[in-house]
Amino acid sequence: MSTEVIAPPKTKSQALRSFHVADFPALTGREEEWRFTPLKRLRGLAAGDVTVVAAPKHEHGELPAGVTVSTVSRSDARIGGVLTPFDRISAWAYENAADALLVDVAKETVLAEPVVLRLHGHGADGAAAGHTYLAVGAFAEATLVLEQTGSVTLADNVEIAVADGAKLTLVTVADWAADAVQAQHVKVKLGRDAKILHVQVSLGGDLVRQFTSVDYTGRGGEAELYGLYFADGAQHIEHRLLVDHSVPDCRSYVGYRGALQGDGAHTVWVGDVLIQDQATGTSTYEVNRNLLLSDGARADSVPNLEIETGEIVGAGHASATGRFDDEQLFYLMARGIPEAEARKLVVRGFFAELLGKIPAEDLRERLGAAIEARLEKAGA
Repeated sequence: MSTEVIAPPKTKSQALRSFHVADFPALTGREEEWRFTPLKRLRGLAAGDVTVVAAPKHEHGELPAGVTVSTVSRSDARIGGVLTPFDRISAWAYENAADALLVDVAKETVLAEPVVLRLHGHGADGAAAGHTYLAVGAFAEATLVLEQTGSVTLADNVEIAVADGAKLTLVTVADWAADAVQAQHVKVKLGRDAKILHVQVSLGGDLVRQFTSVDYTGRGGEAELYGLYFADGAQHIEHRLLVDHSVPDCRSYVGYRGALQGDGAHTVWVGDVLIQDQATGTSTYEVNRNLLLSDGARADSVPNLEIETGEIVGAGHASATGRFDDEQLFYLMARGIPEAEARKLVVRGFFAELLGKIPAEDLRERLGAAIEARLEKAGA
């Protein structure tokens, strides 16, 4: 496949997009897109000087009618049709993925229950490259859950094509082991009147960097992007988003929340939204909130909004980072609740709205328990 130079949002420098890692310059860490990321902790993924190992495989239970899961060659015409890498690691993943996981929801299929796919890593030695393609046919409605656990060094790309009139609820969970490293790019393409609700959960791993981008191809597209993350100890968890409104009458909402505890815990959230000149009638809002639970934790939050037309429904962004609300704690403690338990209640309330977006009850309970365990560990 060829190299192309595209016109990205003006909030970014002119970006190279290519399927070939050799087309990208070496990373130094001084680039705007990488200045928050500790490159040395990527275990060679930044330079590509690594031993390539086989990627762990996804597992799933019995599939409902209308859903197929298969492995396809990278030469399949669909692969690369949604996502063209625009950074070195994404291109490395594309070049080194032996094959791709294809999840196909047939047109007009309406699923009553979520389809769950699980990936478990068995070691962080060497580096694996993964590729996933999710296709939701016209007027279908589906809930998909992708869970990632275990130990791994992984660079992976995820392409998501939601056809005209289709609705996809997607929950992605990165609950890796403490030594895991992941650099991931998720790209969504929405058809006319298509909708995606994506809940991105990031809990585990030593370093997890996830980039999510959305393109619209027809009027009436809607993207709701939610994120829940909890950095503990010296974890580095980084989320970057790009919502590119290039079509009239589309909508987006981005809402990410994170908690941090422990000396060296670091989270990064960078949200870019572009409303191009032709995207009249756009409605968009993005917000990021971070809760610092201890000294030594750092949260970087950078919302960016660029508007090229005045003919929009509305646009805005917000960002807030702070410690516990002393008034909330006082209110709870004044009613006989011990301070440690009061702190837990505050954190539960902070995440409750996002957990409520997850349609799978058992997963909601497991994630809630995982957050509780972290608070217990810290003696919160």
